[in-house]
Amino acid sequence: MFRRLLTPRPCRSAATGLLALTAFYGGAALASSSSSSDDVAVSISAPLWQFLSSTSELFLRDFTLPSLFSSPPGGFFTRYSSTSPLPDSNSYREPLGKNRNDAPCCPGCLGRNSIAEAAAAAGPAVVNISVVQGLYGPMFGKSIGSGTIIDPDGTILTCAHCVADFHSMRRVSKGKIQSKTPLPAAKLGSSSKLRPGDWVIALGCPLSLQNTITSGIVSDLGLGGVRREYLQTDCAINEGNSGGPLVNLDGEVVGVNIMKVAAADGLSFAVPIDSVIKIVEQFRKNGRVVRPWLGLKMLDLNEMKIAQFKEKDASFPDVVKGVLVPVVTPGSPADRAGFRPGDVVVEFDGKPVGGIKEIVDTMEDQVGKPLKVLVKRANNKSVALTVVPEEADIDR
Repeated sequence: MFRRLLTPRPCRSAATGLLALTAFYGGAALASSSSSSDDVAVSISAPLWQFLSSTSELFLRDFTLPSLFSSPPGGFFTRYSSTSPLPDSNSYREPLGKNRNDAPCCPGCLGRNSIAEAAAAAGPAVVNISVVQGLYGPMFGKSIGSGTIIDPDGTILTCAHCVADFHSMRRVSKGKIQSKTPLPAAKLGSSSKLRPGDWVIALGCPLSLQNTITSGIVSDLGLGGVRREYLQTDCAINEGNSGGPLVNLDGEVVGVNIMKVAAADGLSFAVPIDSVIKIVEQFRKNGRVVRPWLGLKMLDLNEMKIAQFKEKDASFPDVVKGVLVPVVTPGSPADRAGFRPGDVVVEFDGKPVGGIKEIVDTMEDQVGKPLKVLVKRANNKSVALTVVPEEADIDR
């Protein structure tokens, strides 16, 4: 049957013969190159390849294309030249990690070893945090959380509740790890690049266990372009995971695991690393986190809220966006600057305001510096104010 399928062009005859065999075994597809060379691309299923291997002498004699067929189990689409060497019949049995199917198809995609490689990159920098208890009796350590070494000097990134006494807000831990050799440090990534559905893994030491790895996806970054204070994932988080890293598939820390919802499965939260980096910088610069304070209660405005306020009070200013000030704390920087309840902030530090987050981000490192603010009041009266943020007092 095969000899009758031959034509003067070897490549065409081989293709015709292969398509005929497909009727018996299936799983083959062929495409010819548009160039003048005798190249063809073939996709072959494993059963068909086994048949071809068992009849190799017939194909070598009839088709004179010994290098045409080669496929791993399941088949793939590839291109071979008529001058290529003959592949071994077991060539598709490649070691794990060497097969092209092991690699992700694009950056951020999930491959066979993606999670393992990400965990291997960040895992050595993950530590268990414990405190010593038993002042008047036997001393023992209690595991209270996880952390991540973020520089070779031994600086550990973790959650506040892992190193502070909630009753007195007193620090129970201070200093760095002492080591004669550089310590493994995790690489910090960017949480702003995350998208809903991106794969992440949570590393830590829950329930006093070591080297625990769970995986999941980012499920919430906020709506309408507004970034959330926390990243929501479905990674399994348990007691002791707090302070451990949330890592992307590149092995970069993109968040710090902080809590889970006890009444729900697969609902955990992490602080975005972009926010954490700002806090780390303040610690290194000031030895503490400096929070600005104005003394304002603020409310984001949108089209629906503005319409509701206009319906209740026709004198409400004509704005399309901004931040409403319903309460001004007496004696606060905002009170001294002349803010009034009912003001709508439309510009802050010379920039248009669309939400509270823009005001907070602008004030972040502006403690003690005068800031120009434009507000609108009833009947569209515009007023320019100057406010000087103060450092927040946690006991206030």
